[in-house]
Amino acid sequence: MAKTNYQFEKRQRDLERKRKQEEKRQRKLAAKQQAREDEAPEADDLGAPEEAEAGEDQPGEDASGQDEPSRG
Repeated sequence: MAKTNYQFEKRQRDLERKRKQEEKRQRKLAAKQQAREDEAPEADDLGAPEEAEAGEDQPGEDASGQDEPSRG
């Protein structure tokens, strides 16, 4: 009869425990980031302008996207 390898079994239990702890840490981190994201849109609701569309020029920029040169 083969001898039981207790060290292997213990190592497997430890690896499983660490894997579960890491998954739990990732879930908590994701929940924390989601909470931050949920708070962020409230600041946008205060009338802050949204970012311009890709093709639109913004004041102070020429068509190449560079700032206008200072005159002087």
